[in-house]
Amino acid sequence: MKLSSRLDTIKNKVTDHYDHIWDCCCDHGQLGVALLASHPKSVIHFVDVVDELMIDLESQLQKHASAIQSQWQVHCMDVAKLPLIKGKKNLIIIAGVGGDLLIELVRSIQTRNSDIELEFILCPVLHNYMVRCELIEMGFGLISETLVKENKRFYEVLHISNQAVKQIAPVGSDMWNLSDSDHQEYLTKTVSHYQRMGGSSENYNNISELYLNLRRSTS
Repeated sequence: MKLSSRLDTIKNKVTDHYDHIWDCCCDHGQLGVALLASHPKSVIHFVDVVDELMIDLESQLQKHASAIQSQWQVHCMDVAKLPLIKGKKNLIIIAGVGGDLLIELVRSIQTRNSDIELEFILCPVLHNYMVRCELIEMGFGLISETLVKENKRFYEVLHISNQAVKQIAPVGSDMWNLSDSDHQEYLTKTVSHYQRMGGSSENYNNISELYLNLRRSTS
């Protein structure tokens, strides 16, 4: 099954070996299935809170189990209560949810697992600036970041860890290539959004200035 640009970007960030990979809010499990093939030595966990989706996904995986050499588990549960395997290397992937919910999930996982290394690949839907600020506050550092365009929408994909030393930038750093017309388009849309939100709000005006400074630094 061919992955979307967004999911393919996430998959390509999984370059190290992990004992356990948690595909959270996995919907129909397309990303996790792709990881079964590319990471046969990892246990791939499919996690979502929707019963019907998980029952159907488990049935499909069992149907093709003889052709799948990798280990996998299906969990119908709240991602905030993820049962991470202590003493093992875990990667947690959360994509396709709003920024507020994403931060709520990350914060809950961090609170429940404050004594272990936490590594995430995150792809929020909207509110990227807020997500980045919250991740900075929680003490996460940047491993890598990528801007991807899919079906005329833009997504920021963040690979982060509580062990990484590179600082996360509130408006992004490594993901920008402002010689690329898509990146220029995204920056223009983002600046316009915060300028519209600004009005009498000094906070939104300050945010728009931070994005404008990216353009000025390359002009």
